[in-house]
Amino acid sequence: MNTFTGKTVVITGAASGMGRAYAQLFAKEDCKLALCDFDAKGLSETVSLLTSGSCNEVYSEAFDISDRDAVYLFAENVKAEFGNAHVVINNAGIEGNNSPVWAMPDESYERVMAVNFNGVVYGTRAFLPQLLEQDEAAIVNVSSIFGLIGTPNNSDYCASKFAVRGFTEALMVELSQSHVQVHLVHPGGIDTNITRAKESQDFRKKFLTTAPEDICSYVMKGIIKNKPRMVYGNNGFRTWLGSRLLSTKNMQKLLWKEMSPVINMVDYTKRILGK
Repeated sequence: MNTFTGKTVVITGAASGMGRAYAQLFAKEDCKLALCDFDAKGLSETVSLLTSGSCNEVYSEAFDISDRDAVYLFAENVKAEFGNAHVVINNAGIEGNNSPVWAMPDESYERVMAVNFNGVVYGTRAFLPQLLEQDEAAIVNVSSIFGLIGTPNNSDYCASKFAVRGFTEALMVELSQSHVQVHLVHPGGIDTNITRAKESQDFRKKFLTTAPEDICSYVMKGIIKNKPRMVYGNNGFRTWLGSRLLSTKNMQKLLWKEMSPVINMVDYTKRILGK
């Protein structure tokens, strides 16, 4: 893809964080923007920020990205508003329950997978027919560095992000002979409001230090360069390198050393340490 100018860009999870940053940066490229999020208020604020500037071609809908019918209807509405999409950023996601496996509610696995994984699948499949009709197009699926490694108290979130990784890597091969670019993004510690739970605030303070605008700018450059995998953000490169070079046991030791100071240890002391 040589330029974004005049192209229709779809961004899920656009109410805040990386989604809002993507919207603001693509707006500067004179793009038509189709935005969605579950947070209607935040989404409205994003739209207001865009339309108060020079971007007038914005279409938005508030709905749950895990609702298949809503996603497919959104794709139809975007086509009716702007024509076929050129770029789809499957960015929407939620945090997990911040508990070890034995204390994790079944409902957390179901909800996190529904939003973080199913939302990516629905967003990809709903817009893929449109992308295939374009002369050039791109799909950007957002995983995480937690889609490269498994971390304590994050089995629900890690499972969803590993699933996004597997789905997207398969899609890369399937579309390798087409004109549709496929990109897999593994954000490191990005300073967004995804970590809202009280139990995750120590983790946020220590690890989430990279500005959303920085990674979004990096991804946009990666799309232009047709870079399939992008790892960016605090601890991003270090995590990627460790996932490739360290043995499983050494990675486990490193992760426990890094993570144990910033996670709730109550369930460990009760069940594992017997205190």
